[in-house]
Amino acid sequence: MHRALRGALLAASVLLAPAVALAQTPTLYFSAIPDDDETRLMERFGNVAAYLSEELGVPVEYVPVKSYAASVTAFRNNQIQLAWFGGLSGVQARLAVPGSLALVQGDEDMEFVSYFIANTETGLEESDEFPLDAQGLSFTFGASTSTSGRLFPDFYIREETGKTPEEFFSRVGFSGDHGQTLRLVASGAYQVGALNYTVYDTAVAEGAPEAETTRIIWKTPPYPDYNFTIRGDADETFGEGFTERVREALLSLDDPDLLASFPRARFVPASNEDYAPIEETARQIGVLD
Repeated sequence: MHRALRGALLAASVLLAPAVALAQTPTLYFSAIPDDDETRLMERFGNVAAYLSEELGVPVEYVPVKSYAASVTAFRNNQIQLAWFGGLSGVQARLAVPGSLALVQGDEDMEFVSYFIANTETGLEESDEFPLDAQGLSFTFGASTSTSGRLFPDFYIREETGKTPEEFFSRVGFSGDHGQTLRLVASGAYQVGALNYTVYDTAVAEGAPEAETTRIIWKTPPYPDYNFTIRGDADETFGEGFTERVREALLSLDDPDLLASFPRARFVPASNEDYAPIEETARQIGVLD
């Protein structure tokens, strides 16, 4: 009986060993800029955390944040070690934590665009030229530090009109996220707005009612945008080579449902240098000191 008991205990310890080891491993916390409402974000990224945990052999937990600025602050304070940032928030995070690296981007992210959309009641139509007829209308950006919802729309307003947004439009606001921009323009609370093209295309594909009362009036030239960035001290925390293991796990992600969380067709390698145009543009219009 004693021999049988010892055998059972040994078998149990073998089974428990991986779980115990996982419990003793630091948790990798990751987040994403809140470019949509929190419920959709939790749905989008909860399964991504499970995938990364399985691939990396460490506990991984998705942490929602309330704003773009909060995502950068959480990264700086080591409350998260990995984040799906926009182009500008990624630059801000890497400047805040020296040694941090842009790991991957979506295949689409070096050719990202913003849509300028208008409420159909304005009568504005889509054009290849910047919509100068929007002068004097009300306008909303997304979040104040959004690459696609503020930075490049702001840049191109100045570039195409020779005026600041406040000079060109009658009223300028910040909605907070792309989904809210779409809702505000659809309702007529603002007549024109700028947002991430993937959010608008998804709304159209899903038959969202907001797509019925808005239309695209202009598309910006392409620019680099979203990326996964990891803290520069990740290898110290999780072990040598961990940063590259995270990169490989993301590059290997091929589940269509998980990729739809971003939404991206696949991930490709990225580097900090890819986002130099973001930093240059942000400094030029005064978003970065």
